[in-house]
Amino acid sequence: MKAQMKEQVQQTAERMDANAGGSEQNGLRYQSGFGNEFATEALPGALPVGRNSPQRAAYGLYTEQISGTAFTAPRSHNRRSWLYRIRPSAMHLPYEAMESPLLVGDFSTVPATPPNQLRWSPLPMPDAATDFIESWVTMAGNGSAEAMSGCAIHLYAANQSMTTRFASCSDGELLIVPQQGRLQVATEFGRLEAGPQEILVIPRGCRFQVTLPDGAARGYICENFGALLRLPDLGPIGSNGLANPRDFLSPHAAYEDREGDFELVTKFGGRLWRARLNHSPLDVVAWHGNYVPYKYDLRRFNTMGSVSFDHPDPSIFLVLHSPGDTPGVDMLDFVVFPPRWMAAEDTFRPPWFHRNVASEFMGLVHGVYDAKAEGFAPGGASLHNCMTGHGPDAGTFDKASAADTSVPHKVVDTMAFMFETKQVIRPTRYALESAQLQADYFRCWQDIRKNFQPPQ
Repeated sequence: MKAQMKEQVQQTAERMDANAGGSEQNGLRYQSGFGNEFATEALPGALPVGRNSPQRAAYGLYTEQISGTAFTAPRSHNRRSWLYRIRPSAMHLPYEAMESPLLVGDFSTVPATPPNQLRWSPLPMPDAATDFIESWVTMAGNGSAEAMSGCAIHLYAANQSMTTRFASCSDGELLIVPQQGRLQVATEFGRLEAGPQEILVIPRGCRFQVTLPDGAARGYICENFGALLRLPDLGPIGSNGLANPRDFLSPHAAYEDREGDFELVTKFGGRLWRARLNHSPLDVVAWHGNYVPYKYDLRRFNTMGSVSFDHPDPSIFLVLHSPGDTPGVDMLDFVVFPPRWMAAEDTFRPPWFHRNVASEFMGLVHGVYDAKAEGFAPGGASLHNCMTGHGPDAGTFDKASAADTSVPHKVVDTMAFMFETKQVIRPTRYALESAQLQADYFRCWQDIRKNFQPPQ
């Protein structure tokens, strides 16, 4: 009876908290905004008023702060949250190393990087039962986790929900791009769900658990070792456009009070470690702050483009970025290519042939990418490194060169994205030896005809 009453109180408190505002999707309530100072409680009165660390917190809770930036970071960039939890996060047995041969955290250790164009077919689903955290495979990256500079790009393909296992990543924040199957993610801050054509960002150090409502899931992860992702400034675009802050959603507080035999898997120093604990670490009853997990629907991206001739650089498709030391030069960009109208007249409308000082790792969530007629499948990936020539394949070039550009054209049935960095993206040994590596990728440019007609 006591357990039933306790559950009813918790559910009532969650409903009260949810009704405070935000958005509801698939039965989950969210708070709206990017980088906001949120405040949420799953039990009334759990949040202290006018202070962060009272001598005795309500309900016998423990007070704990999680900081995602240096204490002295400028106020506009400072990220931290105060958590009010049933047990402090320090309560676990010592960590022990796990086997994690397919993960890389220091990219100075990978083989020499070829300057070739590289492309991979989708990762197959595993035969054995594999949960989200153990399914990661590092494909490429740069810098190192311990130096807190650069990024790692992983693929995941999982077919089992996490039940008694929880996870966290101490090396960087996780930008997750689902391609197949939804992810239901319970975190210390509450519950979120993200599916294909959405993204999910889990802060560095945040503990979470992933269940698979569709039975299996596949997608991409960019692990950002450097400065936290933020929205780009809009410059001459003005005050609106690209990804709008109101469309980013964070959870309301929702706690678990479970005891049992559990495992916490933490990624630290580029490898996995496990620790035993006798309770669920998702026991935060209330929290406030701006260091939080969030999700975003890529279909809400407000795409910009030319309405006269030519078209802008792909930076106009920037969703989130991690700034570097040089103004205007990011350590990491996350760029999306959604459905959109093309109206530029007398213009080659697909992405043009180019070589770029930045390095580009692309993925395809849905449909067809407008620069490649064949071979780039949803769930697949490509890598074009610094100054490596790339662009449309022969079929795309011929079709676009003959298209009628006097009328607008809508690009539909697509959702591609790109992780772009100022450093060379180094593929791992696994990626270079993978059965999914397309050895004939270079052939898509070999049929391009010579059209040169000099004067006689």
